[in-house]
Amino acid sequence: MSDTEPASEIILVNISGSDRPGVTAALMGILTDYQVRVLDISQAMVHENLALAILIKLSGDTASAPVLKDLLYEAHKLELRVRFQPVPPAEYQQWVRGEGQPAYVLTLLGRRVTAGQIARIATVTTQHGLNIEDIVRLSARSPLHDDHAESRACLELSLRGEPDDADAMKAEFLSISQEMDIDISFQQDNFYRRNRRLVVFDMDSTLIHEEVIDELAREAGVGDKVADITAAAMRGEIDFRESLTQRVAWLEGLEESVLERVAERLTLTEGAERLLKTLQMLGYRTAVISGGFEFFGRYLQARLNLDTVYANQLEIANGRLTGRVTGRIVDAERKAELLKRLAGDMEIDLAQVIAVGDGANDLPMLRNAGLGIAFHAKPLVQRSARQAISTIGLDGVLYLMGMNDAENPH
Repeated sequence: MSDTEPASEIILVNISGSDRPGVTAALMGILTDYQVRVLDISQAMVHENLALAILIKLSGDTASAPVLKDLLYEAHKLELRVRFQPVPPAEYQQWVRGEGQPAYVLTLLGRRVTAGQIARIATVTTQHGLNIEDIVRLSARSPLHDDHAESRACLELSLRGEPDDADAMKAEFLSISQEMDIDISFQQDNFYRRNRRLVVFDMDSTLIHEEVIDELAREAGVGDKVADITAAAMRGEIDFRESLTQRVAWLEGLEESVLERVAERLTLTEGAERLLKTLQMLGYRTAVISGGFEFFGRYLQARLNLDTVYANQLEIANGRLTGRVTGRIVDAERKAELLKRLAGDMEIDLAQVIAVGDGANDLPMLRNAGLGIAFHAKPLVQRSARQAISTIGLDGVLYLMGMNDAENPH
């Protein structure tokens, strides 16, 4: 501090109690009257109870006793508790410098979020050198008896610091997820997180419950043979291109009219319709890039108002499937390529792209997107993807984008 700068003190004012209209205005009015500088402020409310923290700087020409006395008196009138905590200037400067540390967001989502889950996750973040700065609830308030199957809960933790071993930390999060039935997303909190512009979906077992080729195989009477190959391909045990060729060959001779019948019985995954309506209302572009079939992608495009669909084209001759696909197969490599092309055509940075899929053939696409999410995926895919949702519906993507239920009218 220079010789000409007046002496000052920093005080943290903590106020708590039952909330009522006008509390913040009354307290700020007192600080205004004394021309007190507010360095930081944070306010939260839980079950009509207020927690307000105000960091103030009192300069040398502002006596601390009168302003603190008036704050205390006003708090007493409002039936609030108040506590004053002096903050050493060196401690304040260290706190300010901490704002320059990397910022991260950790999102917990599931059917329930419990104290035990939060405790485990808080322990892991602390052990890896991260500090929790803020915790907010993104999901709606839970009813006392919230037992329905599609309930959801989400907390978002703001963190500062640099993890000493990000891979080890992720492994611990994955272990907690599997043990405690909770999804844990850890991502950098940067400009792009709330500025995504394009969301790309896999189709089968992501946007819809079914694997369409398995449905077609059942119609052809070869369901078991094809389903075994599908499962192995999604686990990454066999090459997707080879598996698709084998499976489509079993469909030779199937009548073209069967396609419409199968399309009409497809069911959207939990939260898919809500997610798409929200994204489109907010101006996001939406697309399907699928290793499935274009016929069904177009069906969903019309139903969900999707912007773009890329998928495989079944070859049909004389009203029947030939057992082949035409054109280049949409495999893992092709999915990643199409994602890049789509973003380029729309003049969207890849960091602003979200990709969602469930199978091993989705991994390159997920890695190329700014936010890649494995949705109810096989273990290999969960371990390899940066983010995963396994406990709730597809609308959980909104939480990973930082949106809360209060912002979403759907």
